[in-house]
Amino acid sequence: MKQSIRIGSGLGFYGDNWEPVVASIERGEVQFIASDHLAELTLAILQKDRQRDPSLGFARDVVPMLLRLWPLMQPRGVRFVCNAGGLNPMGAAQAVRTALASKGWHPRIAVVSGDDVLSKLQDAQADFDHMMSGTEVNSVRDRLVFGNAYLGAQPIVDALDRGADIVITGRVADAALFLGPLVHGLGWKLGDASTPEDFNRLAQGLTVGHLLECSGQGSGGNFGDQGHWQSIPDLGHIGYPIAEVFADGTAIITKTQDTGGLVNFDTVRQQLLYEVHNPHAYFSPDVVLDMGQIQLHDEGQNRVHLSGAQGSAPSNQLKVVAGFRDGFKADITWGFSWPEAWDKVQAAERIIREQLRERKIPFDELFVEYPGLNSAHGALTPLPPAAELNERHEIWVRMVLRTPSKAAADGFGRLFPWMALSGPAYTCGFQGLNNTSELLGIWPTLIDRNLVKAHVEMLEVQA
Repeated sequence: MKQSIRIGSGLGFYGDNWEPVVASIERGEVQFIASDHLAELTLAILQKDRQRDPSLGFARDVVPMLLRLWPLMQPRGVRFVCNAGGLNPMGAAQAVRTALASKGWHPRIAVVSGDDVLSKLQDAQADFDHMMSGTEVNSVRDRLVFGNAYLGAQPIVDALDRGADIVITGRVADAALFLGPLVHGLGWKLGDASTPEDFNRLAQGLTVGHLLECSGQGSGGNFGDQGHWQSIPDLGHIGYPIAEVFADGTAIITKTQDTGGLVNFDTVRQQLLYEVHNPHAYFSPDVVLDMGQIQLHDEGQNRVHLSGAQGSAPSNQLKVVAGFRDGFKADITWGFSWPEAWDKVQAAERIIREQLRERKIPFDELFVEYPGLNSAHGALTPLPPAAELNERHEIWVRMVLRTPSKAAADGFGRLFPWMALSGPAYTCGFQGLNNTSELLGIWPTLIDRNLVKAHVEMLEVQA
């Protein structure tokens, strides 16, 4: 087994920039790239793709990404792990294989599946209450359209053990994309036979994955320290984070030399606490991480030493993200200009509410916000007095109708255009006619891990 592994960050979400990965492969001396294409709501986007075309349902950016990266990876022996399979990992793998084969390239591709648990959630006898509210699943069961468990690192390890150059998964825990290559390369132990020392190593690996899973956010991107974010150099050419992980689990967090961004104590600790509810019990399918003893030592020169993560055995449940049909929305934005722009906006809003009521249009909510005034922070942003607002050059308003009726959403935009000539003066910038979209609600829940069986399939290499 190797004494250390260098693993680099790929994408942090569907649509992220893969050019920084090029620098990691060409000059970062990495053996693995782990790429996270699935933000929490991405499966809802992929479900809409799959409804239009059953052959879709995966993050389609994986195809052009690997067309760019494979000719750089192949001569260097770099291997690639991603969850771009989304709701259709086999479809993603076949699309990648076809695209690469058209260039005369024939990598060994593994597909990890088994995360789809929709049929189990739809079982009328099954109990899958909402993880946060406790609401019974019966309220949405007949509207469920997908349900996917967060798999752990084991099937990724199995795929790499079988020689895969590219591993494409469905829904796995984000950090497991990184933990799998570390377990494979460093000979760590997963599973029930693990000792306290094993769990501590896995906890270190999980921490590494958590620090790298968000691409540039782990190397100074999105840095929110007031007064200091301007000091992050050359974000236009940011280098994604890289970890050198040693056999005992300790690691160096760094990035490729001569790239933008910054890796130091502050940028690393910001990412460490990202999306963490309880730092003493950060659950994953493979280990429960206690961050309380983690030590970050800033060595300078974009190098931070990581140690001290503590781990314990995982629970007997896996998290599930499910999606259900939740009505429709229509989204309209337009503006009014000085004088009395604020009063004009308020008058227009009253008119729209009157039309909704008079025409008996069914809706669950009319959401109203004012871009440039409160759309970033919502209710936390007190609006200035009306007199001050009326002196502004322009006020913009965004209205979103949420309704169970597609016809109501389709017709929402037609309530507005007549105001261009017959409403308050000096309106402008109307946007949103014919922009109905279906809403998919998210249903987080838990499932007994014994009900979830991961599968690894190696695609035949096309000659």
